[in-house]
Amino acid sequence: MNQPRMNVESFNLDHRTVVAPYVRLADRKVLPAGDVISKYDVRFTQPNTAHLEMPAVHSLEHMVAEHSRNHTDRVIDFSPMGCQTGFYLILEGDWEYGDVLDLVRATLEDVAAAGEVPAANETQCGWGANHSLADAQAAARAFLAARDEWSTVTAPAAP
Repeated sequence: MNQPRMNVESFNLDHRTVVAPYVRLADRKVLPAGDVISKYDVRFTQPNTAHLEMPAVHSLEHMVAEHSRNHTDRVIDFSPMGCQTGFYLILEGDWEYGDVLDLVRATLEDVAAAGEVPAANETQCGWGANHSLADAQAAARAFLAARDEWSTVTAPAAP
């Protein structure tokens, strides 16, 4: 199906051809002063087939946002996708792809070993009751178990 070119990069991605889980460079911007921002699509589940429940998404957002910054000061943001299939990891500067994978791995290992969801309370969060440590950890462990697949974004073409 031919679609018009859209302004949002992910709207131009054929979600029928991707194979989650994966990590892909979704965008790279050079700002007017020369600073570079790199945006990575960290896809946990297969689009239009599966999704993460909101308490898992919310907890992963808190946990990765907090724990990733223990590994680098170049994290700008970790934001959930509205479709609940993954997240955008936004980093300052250009990154070697392997270094991004190392950051994701180390951070998700932290998530898997965590004893709580940071800031999951009424004071620090807008919906402090909407969290699931167990579901976030299960999603992190599943993603980590598929580490060898993270570099494959689309399915091989049929012969």
